Amino acid sequence: MKTALIVLLLLSLLPYAFAWISGFYRRQQLGTIDNKNPRQQYTQLSGPGARAVAAQQNAWEALAFYSAALLAVSLTNVEIEYLSLAAILVLLFRVLHGIFYLANLDLLRSLSFVAAILPSVYLFYRAIASS
Repeated sequence: MKTALIVLLLLSLLPYAFAWISGFYRRQQLGTIDNKNPRQQYTQLSGPGARAVAAQQNAWEALAFYSAALLAVSLTNVEIEYLSLAAILVLLFRVLHGIFYLANLDLLRSLSFVAAILPSVYLFYRAIASS
């Protein structure tokens, strides 16, 4: 469970990393970071800056799904032999997803998105099967 919780922490920090990257592009593309209307400024970004914002939003969504899977496992007290492996795979593919998003590699991004979801689906399956 310790590995799964460390992964949860790292996945929680991932959207902030993409926010920092999008801040870099806000300054580079728009000359300044507008903290009074940041969401409006995000809509003015293009290229990798816009993709960094999208990667951040997607990272928040993926965090919710993994968190729910981890909660399901915790509530059922199921012994999951591959919990650490599932957690590490989620983290690995989520990081790759962000990298592929920034690099505009859409096919690899989509494949990593699916690959990151599957371990969480597995966790849900094990939780449901044990309840």
